[in-house]
Amino acid sequence: MSPVEEGIIRRKLAAIVENLKALEPIAGMTQRQYLDDLYKRKATERLLQELIEAAIDINTYLTVQTGHLVPDDYYESFIKAGALQIISSDLAEKLAPSAGLRNRLVHEYNTLEHSMVLDAVKKAGELYTEYVRQVEAYLEKIP
Repeated sequence: MSPVEEGIIRRKLAAIVENLKALEPIAGMTQRQYLDDLYKRKATERLLQELIEAAIDINTYLTVQTGHLVPDDYYESFIKAGALQIISSDLAEKLAPSAGLRNRLVHEYNTLEHSMVLDAVKKAGELYTEYVRQVEAYLEKIP
C-alpha cells in the first residue's frame, strides 16, 4: 500500500475518532434528555452516519486492495473485513448491523427509534474504538 493510499485510510480513521469524541457527551444522556433536544438528536444521527460510512469506506477499500470483489452491500463490507482479517470476525459480526442503522439514518425508514440511536451511541464508543485499533494494527502489518 502506498503512503497516499494509507493516508486515505488514516484520514477516515481520524474522522471516526473525531465523531466518537463528539458523541461522548451524548452517551451520558438519559433517554428523556436525548428525546427533548432536537439539535442533539440530529447531530447524533449525522455523527453516527458519518462514522459508519467511514468504516464502510475503509472496509470496501481494503477489500478491493487485497484483490477481492467489492462487497455486495454495506453489511457485507464488515463481514468481508472480518473474513480477510482486517478486523476480527467477532468484531465484524458486532459491527455489521450498524450498516442497517446507517441506512435508517440516511433514508429515514418509517419513524426512527430514538432509543435505538441512543443505544447505538453507547455501543459505538466501545466497538468503533476497537475497530480503529484493529485497522491501525492491520495497516502496521502491511509492508
